[in-house]
Amino acid sequence: MALNQNHLFEDIEEIKCAIVEKNCSKQRVNFLKSLLEQNGFKVILKNTTPAVTDENQLEKPVETYTIAVDNVSFNPIKAVFNRELITESGKIVSIEYWNQEKKEPDEEKWYWKQ
Repeated sequence: MALNQNHLFEDIEEIKCAIVEKNCSKQRVNFLKSLLEQNGFKVILKNTTPAVTDENQLEKPVETYTIAVDNVSFNPIKAVFNRELITESGKIVSIEYWNQEKKEPDEEKWYWKQ
């Protein structure tokens, strides 16, 4: 999901949370959970897989999740563009890394210098 949403909030398990992303795949959840926990955030997940309504439906719905953190001041757009997040290797997270377009962030090349 692109970094283009407003700062969203939701109560998950009776905890007020800042929403990081909605309708994420399990692979995306694993990536973001690891990144956010590396940066000191407590990650809260909510399974948002749609329920099967038709018994004759052959395909199972794709498993999706909402990713949130318990720090309501967290805003993923601000965190990425203000260079507040770091990877496990100590590099600053870029937009390409956040969107999983690159395996490692390129600290020498930033969007405003292109």
